[in-house]
Formats: sequence, C-alpha cells, structure tokens
Amino acid sequence: MRLGLNIGFVFGGDDHLDHLRLVKEAEALGFAVTWAAEAYGSDAATLLSWIAAQTTTIDVGAAVFQIPARTPAMTAMTAATLDRLSNGRFRLGLGVSGPQVSEGWHGVRFSQPLLRTREYVDIVNAALRRETVAYEGKHFTLPLPDGPGKALKLTVRPIRDHVPVYLAAVGPKNLELAGEIADGWLGILNDPAYLGEQLTHIKAGRQARQLGLDDFDVVVTTPLMTGDDLQVAADPVRGYAALYIGGMGSREKNFYNALAIRMGYAEEAKQIQDLYLDKKHREAMAAVPFGFLDSISLLGSKERMAEKLTAYAEAGATTVALTPFASTVEQRIADLHTAAEALELSGVAG
Repeated sequence: MRLGLNIGFVFGGDDHLDHLRLVKEAEALGFAVTWAAEAYGSDAATLLSWIAAQTTTIDVGAAVFQIPARTPAMTAMTAATLDRLSNGRFRLGLGVSGPQVSEGWHGVRFSQPLLRTREYVDIVNAALRRETVAYEGKHFTLPLPDGPGKALKLTVRPIRDHVPVYLAAVGPKNLELAGEIADGWLGILNDPAYLGEQLTHIKAGRQARQLGLDDFDVVVTTPLMTGDDLQVAADPVRGYAALYIGGMGSREKNFYNALAIRMGYAEEAKQIQDLYLDKKHREAMAAVPFGFLDSISLLGSKERMAEKLTAYAEAGATTVALTPFASTVEQRIADLHTAAEALELSGVAG
C-alpha cells in the first residue's frame, strides 16, 4: 500500500505555495501521488501543471476532472499534454460531479450519468490511443453527421501507451462501472469496515471483463490529524463531513448522504442534512458522530494510525490519499511525517 496527498483547491492568497510545500515534502517522503480537485473555483489542470513543473518523481492526479466541464476530446488533449509535461506522471481522475454543479455551473443536464461516463471514457481512451476518433453514442457523436466536421486524431503523443483512468464513484452501480472501465477508484468517506462492501461492486465490474483487482488501484481519501485527544483531533474534520453528508446536493439527491445511510448512519445523516440545508452549519457539524469521523480518518498517534493503515490494507486499499487538516502548513507537514512513519510501522507499505 502506498500513501498519496490531497491538496484540494486553490482559494486565493498564498495557499498554492503551501500546497507546493506539502507536495515537495510528500515527494521527499516517497508518496506515490498528489491529487488536485475542482468544483466551481480553481481548476485541477492548471494547478497540476504548475505542481508537475516543480517536482520530479511524485505522480500528479486529477481528483477529479469534471465530465460536464469538458468535452471528451478536450480531456484527452489535457491528459496527453499533462502526461508529456510531467514525463509520464499524470493520472486522469474523472467524475460526473452532481446535479447542482453540472446543471447550475456547466449548463449540462445531469441525465444518465452512468451511460454518459461510459461513452466519455470510451472517447478519451480512443483519443489517447491516438486513433482517428469516430463515435456514435447517445450522449456523444463524433463527428457530427450533418456538417463539415471530420474524424480527427490527437496530434500530441502522451509519454505512456496508456494514461491511467480513475473514476470517482459512490453508488453501487457507479462502483461497478469503475471496476469495468477504469484503472482505479477514487473513494471518499471510506471506513475500512465498509470497504469490502464497496469492493464487491467493483469486483463485479472487473469480472465483466474477466479481470481481478491485481492491477486496480483502490484509493481511499482519508483526513489526517495527529493529537493526543482524539475528540479534539476529529473536530477539524467535522466541517468536511457535514458538507458532504448535508450539503453536497439536495434533500432528494445527495450521493454522500446515501452513502452514510448505507454505512449505518441513517438517523444521523438525516439530521445532518436537515441542519445543513437549513443553514445551521455549526449544528450540522456538531451532529456528525465522533465514531463516523474516526472511521473515515487517520487520527491520533503514530501507533494508532499504523493500526488504521493495516486495516485499510487488509480491507483492500492500495493507496491512502491523505488530506491534512491541521491549521498551519508546518503542522500539516509534521503530520505527513507521522503518517509516513505509521506506514513504515504498519508493515503494509508496498
């Protein structure tokens, strides 16, 4: 099992410089990859290009490029360019986002997300193989049949023959799709005790192609906080958990809320969502159970983290992507060192 680093977004000020410090420290510690995200602020491609230019060994991954934000051809162009500029260190994470961002920000209907994702990945992979791209699907048709367009081939060649594709997936059907068409899965709110249930769906997708999990990267996104008092260590993670469970979607459609319900927190998930959507954010944060926060995070001492990393490895995780939650970059760097020591102590490093 390997460690990764989530740097998230750029919000403004000098936080991009803090991100770079963290990535360089993670690279020195032997972390496998750093992931950058996008929602409706900073984009991932620009940040990853900047990071790749100032690093040499750590992979740079999109977690995720939003499918409604780019045509598949544009994503293939970006992926090929980033792979070349990084000397073969780029990982392409994709996700359909959610109805509010897809329709509210990008103006793309959130319809048939599984089929849209399948078609999108088909086209991206064909373009990255540098085939002449012609495609007839329900959501994408290339070239358009009633105009002057013609089938084209990507002119820039990626460093590698295959740029690895990851899917961000939450629901069972999307997990199965990730197993079928992707090289890895980007998970979130991952409890080792529930990971096996999620992997059953991924395995079903792999079996559809007569494949196992041997070459499939199971990435669990994991908040990181050191500290002697576990309750205090968990507190900074509350806002993150409340946002996803309560605010990432509507009452009718919130994939993360549904995940929390499947994980056994039905009453708590409803309470958190009701509070969050009523704009009672502090109350929503307070309503997140400590047990839930502890289950999805690395909290406490090096020894306790080693036990959790062992649990992740035994459950099937291959990469633990850490999100440091300390308030200062210096403490976040120190926490990365503690996590690296914990991995060494666990004996599950790969």
